[in-house]
Amino acid sequence: MNFGICTLSVIPCRKEPSSASEMVTQLLFGETYTIIEDREDWLSIITDYDQYPCWISAKQHTRLTQAEYKNLTIQTLSSELVQVINNTFNQSVFPITIGASLPNFKDHKATIGDVNYSFEGQTTNITQKKSIEDLKQTAYVFLNAPYLWGGRSPFGIDCSGFTQLVYKLNGYSLPRDASQQVELGVPLSFVEEAEAGDLAFFDNEQGAIVHVGLVLDNQHIIHASGCVRIDKFDHYGIFSSDTKKYTHMLRVIKKII
Repeated sequence: MNFGICTLSVIPCRKEPSSASEMVTQLLFGETYTIIEDREDWLSIITDYDQYPCWISAKQHTRLTQAEYKNLTIQTLSSELVQVINNTFNQSVFPITIGASLPNFKDHKATIGDVNYSFEGQTTNITQKKSIEDLKQTAYVFLNAPYLWGGRSPFGIDCSGFTQLVYKLNGYSLPRDASQQVELGVPLSFVEEAEAGDLAFFDNEQGAIVHVGLVLDNQHIIHASGCVRIDKFDHYGIFSSDTKKYTHMLRVIKKII
């Protein structure tokens, strides 16, 4: 097996081996992957965190030896919206975003192979499961982040990337897509039973799950639609305060935590 790690701020992951292909997800700094196929210019990979198949440009690939891969411990994430990190080997400085992984983090340094990265920002340990209040506060950090299909950063994020990252930063794992996330948890019978931290799922006319959001108090929901925003919702769906119309039709609410 061959392995790699993201050493850029973000790497776009494509559906097909082409820069013109749809972006289906992103790798954030410090996230690892397994290489399935090498086509010289493009690599077919499986992301390690959520087992997501996609393609990345070989120009953005950083190889890990099997020993380096096995020695990586990823328990710490950046909890700063945006913060710089410093490659102490070549003294390059670049930004990383909230949710970026900091492998083998100790004494303000992440280590990847023989290279140390100095990081002075706020961090969170994902081996510790946080409270629902922490989950809500993390979600608020993303408010007004623009919607981007396949995105996973405050500069562009989609609905399931948003819920996945918010949960991850608080010690809980979710798969990548809304259609996968809906398979988890316990369904609730009524909207009135929903509590902050639950996930609400919405479908299209064909019955496919196409949207997800994080339930807040008093029948409000925070979700990525145009941007990360807060709206009211009820048993019909999400009611937009801007358009005064229902924008998403409710399918089910799941208690995950």
